[in-house]
Amino acid sequence: MMVASVVLPVVLFAFAGWLNYRHEYAVADDRIERSLDILHEHTLKVFQTVERAIAEVNEIVRGMSDDDIRKDQSRLHERVKRIVDALPQVRAIFLIDRDGRPLVSSQLRRMPSDFDARERSFFTAQMAGDAGTYVSEVLTPQLTSLGTPFFVLCRRRPLTDGKFNGVVAVAVLPQYFEEFYALIGRSPGSLYALIRADGSFLARYPERPNRSLQPGSGLRTAIAQGRERGVFTITRSQIDAAERRVGYGKLEGFPVYVIAGIDSSAIRGEWIATMASHMVFGLPATLLLLLIIGVALRRTRRLYAEAERREAAEAALRQAQRLEAIGQLTGGVAHDFNNLLMVVSGSVQRLRRDLTSERHTRLLDMIENATNRGESLTRQLLAFSRRQMLTPAVIDLSERLPELKDMLSRSLRDDITIEVVVPDRSCAVKVDPSELELALLNLAVNARDAMPNGGALSITVEPLVLKGRAGEEGLSGEFVAIRVADTGSGIPADILPHAFEPFFTTKEVGKGTGLGLSQVYGFAKQSGGTATITSTAGRGTVITLYLPRTQELPAPSIARIEPEAAPHRAGTVLVVEDSPEVAEVATAYFQQLGYMVKQVANAHEALELLANDPKINLVFSDILMPGGMNGLELGHAIRRLYPALPVLLATGYSDSARDAVQQGFVVLHKPFELAGLEQALREARTWKLEPAPRMAG
Repeated sequence: MMVASVVLPVVLFAFAGWLNYRHEYAVADDRIERSLDILHEHTLKVFQTVERAIAEVNEIVRGMSDDDIRKDQSRLHERVKRIVDALPQVRAIFLIDRDGRPLVSSQLRRMPSDFDARERSFFTAQMAGDAGTYVSEVLTPQLTSLGTPFFVLCRRRPLTDGKFNGVVAVAVLPQYFEEFYALIGRSPGSLYALIRADGSFLARYPERPNRSLQPGSGLRTAIAQGRERGVFTITRSQIDAAERRVGYGKLEGFPVYVIAGIDSSAIRGEWIATMASHMVFGLPATLLLLLIIGVALRRTRRLYAEAERREAAEAALRQAQRLEAIGQLTGGVAHDFNNLLMVVSGSVQRLRRDLTSERHTRLLDMIENATNRGESLTRQLLAFSRRQMLTPAVIDLSERLPELKDMLSRSLRDDITIEVVVPDRSCAVKVDPSELELALLNLAVNARDAMPNGGALSITVEPLVLKGRAGEEGLSGEFVAIRVADTGSGIPADILPHAFEPFFTTKEVGKGTGLGLSQVYGFAKQSGGTATITSTAGRGTVITLYLPRTQELPAPSIARIEPEAAPHRAGTVLVVEDSPEVAEVATAYFQQLGYMVKQVANAHEALELLANDPKINLVFSDILMPGGMNGLELGHAIRRLYPALPVLLATGYSDSARDAVQQGFVVLHKPFELAGLEQALREARTWKLEPAPRMAG
């Protein structure tokens, strides 16, 4: 019995250790497989986004010769720069001719004459033959403006005869991948990398080596044998001499591989830690019981941890789906709702000319105020769902916020003091000025309601550099923080997480819509930043807007041009609108401006009328229309058929409105008034009484 009391626990412990050792390796392999799936999806999305950017650049310069491109280099630089600014993984885009000389760059408005890409591998590979999407090794930049090393994805510039016509090259930052790897590589011993088929590293975490994998390594051998995915053990790494379990997978459609690995020492450490937890002294029965309890407890903890992670993921998914549903609902309702408001506001303006008594004027004022509130509500919903079309402009907060102090003061009571503190240096941001003013006004009103007995409101501007901390939603780079602090009652801790949710309010019924802070958050997110809130019950609340700082200069102030009186006969306008009521309001406005008006209900009727009536001077069209052709498509058709004919588009809300603005159309937002229409007309056309030169029929 004494021998058994020693041998049995030893045998049981050894058997349990063997099982657990296999289990730890099975868990490690499962982690590696899941990590490969994540890395593959992330990298594929990045490379496909880069391919779309290359295709967009090719489309921009399609049909242009090299000389034409050089002559238009400044404009093309701005177009390409906008593409790069929208892609955090991209450092720069270059358009290079067949001789290796730069044509256009997103980094420099004018490329230096000594820049030469002929010795670069990506250029020589494409010059030798069409290599598809070629992925280069990590390169050291020739231009100091590019800063950090990068690797290049490039494709040939298309040419009808198939000859080499240069390349479109996109410089991709390895740092972008390494930051992502750092986010998911928090477990000890984790390794993530991106390599080419020849073994050269494009990105690696913990660090990127200066050398490539040599032939004969296990990974190079597996790749050379044509295997696209696998997991194996490396006994001694060529890079850091470590032993580790490594998995690799080929990126679909590209000659690169994603790698995920775990140090064998970390796996053994997990195993030793597990077995150490089982080692207790006592009677064999107690040892067995404690062993069972220990194993059960460990498995239960894993189940609870997995359940908590799943609940957190499901909660985040539900929140995202809820916000997306609100956005879709808002977009769908906004167009029809704004059409209704358009009819109401237009009818009010027409009635004001006929009903001049004080009683009628008061009733019309009430209707107009309700219309304005409806328009504001729709705009706040669109702002929260990040579907509001912004008109960004560069403004210096150090100059602009002191100018807004008087406006904000009018929204407060006399027992509330307001202080605006700005630095001496420039704090330029590129945002929609009106939405910024609305956001600050919403914050000032909230602060006023939180201080019923008076208090102080301070607005502070501070330039800072964010470093990707979780409290700032992972933002990194140069930002300008606008801190709005009050000395009010504060927000309880259990309510604080819901502060930015739409329609959430602690105010009494009828005193708040719950959309003020939602608009602030949506505006900040759509502007490329975020908003955070901290509060202590009884001591006040601080809301901070983080807006990306820009090096662009604010536009110079332009003196306001008074609208010219409408001529007695301004010409003929074609109104394309499927809603008869909205068309009637628009017709009345144009007639007030001196136009003759012709109406059609869809784009096809508009094109037919334009083909038969050369006396039309301008086309005014809704964007959302039935019949298979929307207003934006109609605008493009008119530009193609009648280049000299101005087109003004209007919408209550449409995703196509952003595209229309980017493509050079003037877009008027419903509901609009006569003054807004007049301003849009001045932007859409030069006033002419002669009809545009067209051939009837």
